[in-house]
Amino acid sequence: MRTQVAIIGAGPAGLLLSHLLHLKGIESVVLESRLREDIESTIRAGVLEQGTMDILEQAGVGERMRTEGALHEGFELLFGGRRHRIDLRALTGKAITVYAQHEVIKDLVAARVAAGGCLLFGVRDVAIHGMSSDCPSVSFVHEGQLSQVEADFVIGCDGSQGVARPAMPQAGRKDHQRIYPFGWFGILVESAPSAAELIYARHERGFALVSTRSPTVQRLYFQCDPRDSVDNWPDERIWAELHARLENREGWRLNEGAIFQKNIIGMRSFVSTPMQSGRLFLAGDAAHIVPPTGAKGLNLAVGDVKLLAQGLEQFYHRGNDGELASYTENALKRIWRAEYFSWWMTSMLHTFDDASSFQRELQRAELENVVASRALATALAENYVGAF
Repeated sequence: MRTQVAIIGAGPAGLLLSHLLHLKGIESVVLESRLREDIESTIRAGVLEQGTMDILEQAGVGERMRTEGALHEGFELLFGGRRHRIDLRALTGKAITVYAQHEVIKDLVAARVAAGGCLLFGVRDVAIHGMSSDCPSVSFVHEGQLSQVEADFVIGCDGSQGVARPAMPQAGRKDHQRIYPFGWFGILVESAPSAAELIYARHERGFALVSTRSPTVQRLYFQCDPRDSVDNWPDERIWAELHARLENREGWRLNEGAIFQKNIIGMRSFVSTPMQSGRLFLAGDAAHIVPPTGAKGLNLAVGDVKLLAQGLEQFYHRGNDGELASYTENALKRIWRAEYFSWWMTSMLHTFDDASSFQRELQRAELENVVASRALATALAENYVGAF
């Protein structure tokens, strides 16, 4: 099999890159270890920045996002028993949309299938060969048969546990990591939304987040020990903890409902550089991870593939590899800005077991400064809505 670009991973990054290349007349093959029904049913959060919304619209895959997603022009910070609204529209002229990641994947898969794109699901034993040559290849097993795709470029969009990042040369590679001493306990709940916008809460018992997935499903999180087990949390204990952390002086209460999913996620910040070697490039979680507090993971992946699509277009249509050569440098500017913002939000809103009373008071003062100062609120809003 021969193509121009071989893409490993059919998450949002790989699928969007494949579709953007198709719109530019560039062929690609997408290889994915999971089955289509698996990637389309794995429920993950999705807060889309304005730039991500714009790219999906321009690519012709934004109709369901526009009609079914929830457009939010602000969000709230809850601390000290009071809620404070950050008005994104007033501060930046932009907004965000809450639209789950698996819904984005559904839209992209449908678009690639409709366009006759080559998507191979359920592949295994994926290996990258000859990435330093002008004709790299990817071998894999599909439907019991050993196969190989030759390409001009290989793009690793296969996440933090994929094969692309380990295939990068060790010489000159540097990994930057921060592992946080807490995780998020997440639940999906059958109930009407408790609030029109997201609520980020800081409480002495720990962080909590109120979000929505649809008019009938809420997504709720609270800070926990990452080594804990969901088996230790019956529904009654979960609701008691959430009510305690989200209580306020205005009489507002969280809507309860039937909990149909529970999980615990660890939290870390991670960046691997460089993001390219020869004809192999990394995008999305294959190259960087952010804690979910800043809602940047999916959006950073979209920023990566936007740069790659532009660079590949220049290579094929203009014979210029300048943008591809500077991909890592250009991508890292936005990545480190998002890493900083995600770290800042995480540090400001979570409790730390080893924090002194002085440090806890500084956290409170920082939140009060953010909501009292238009300049600080604007900085928060600008980072939250993102910048492409």
